[in-house]
Amino acid sequence: MASGATPHFHNSMGLASIEIGAKEFMCIGAKPPFDHPHVFLDMGAATEMICPYCSTLYKFNPSLELAASIPAEAAWHEKAA
Repeated sequence: MASGATPHFHNSMGLASIEIGAKEFMCIGAKPPFDHPHVFLDMGAATEMICPYCSTLYKFNPSLELAASIPAEAAWHEKAA
């Protein structure tokens, strides 16, 4: 990932929660073309956050790399055009 890039995550799998390695991130809902508006979320001092669009519960896991997630397929890496 490029330096300074905001990691993106999705919940196309319909999971109750996703663990992520970032406290500042973008939720896209599901994979395009079924995504919702890409929203920037910031957990601040909290360790969990619910996306206001898709209600995915994101849980911060400090042992993960910034753009990593559990499950791994929840990390969205948009391909360059």
